[in-house]
Amino acid sequence: MTGRGPGSHDHVRDARSLRARLAPQVLSLLLFVLAVLAPSLAVADILVFTTGRTMSVARSRLENDRLVVTLREGGEASFPSALIARVDQDEVPYPQPAIETAALAPDVASAVPDTLGTVPGARPFSALIATSAATHGVDVRLVHAVIEAESNYQPRARSAKGAKGLMQLMPATARQYAVRDPYDPRSNIDAGVRHLKDLLSRFDVGLALAAYNAGEATVRRFGGLPPYAETRNYVSRILRRVGR
Repeated sequence: MTGRGPGSHDHVRDARSLRARLAPQVLSLLLFVLAVLAPSLAVADILVFTTGRTMSVARSRLENDRLVVTLREGGEASFPSALIARVDQDEVPYPQPAIETAALAPDVASAVPDTLGTVPGARPFSALIATSAATHGVDVRLVHAVIEAESNYQPRARSAKGAKGLMQLMPATARQYAVRDPYDPRSNIDAGVRHLKDLLSRFDVGLALAAYNAGEATVRRFGGLPPYAETRNYVSRILRRVGR
């Protein structure tokens, strides 16, 4: 039979007292570690659209009948709440970007590979582009690449053939999508994305880009990619930019 001496109770009391004294210190250390890690890690919201598509954003909030989101790359976008099936919380932390591409020195920025990758929020009209791309179900990187090739993000751009604005809408295309002012960025982007979406519903991505550049009738007349150097270079450049 094993017994405990009278001093054993003192040892138990001492151990409990030590844990009680250490608890605040351990809690303080834990809070300090969380404070250090908080700037570099963040949780995200996952938007689940009624189409089944998903989009990860830094955070979201409801304003009237629209869901306003803060993009992970920076900037904001908004969507009609009717397009959102639900908002889930992404419990896996993701690293916050340490620096934005726009903040890089010219010699460093020039070293960035010739591909859009994840579109940086610092690009012009990023929120409008993200909203329209998600609304119409078009890859946001593809929209950025088209705008870059068409106007290099210049909202007042006009070609010799009469194409206008960021996505260089021809007059007939502007009328087709009821655009009153082709120089208005919101209207121009929305119509351009809708036009691109319509072309993607009829062609693969390469031929859709060719049709955007040279016209759908031209692509059908040649039964594929037209033999124009300008169109072929246009398609090749955009596909390269989106990593396809």
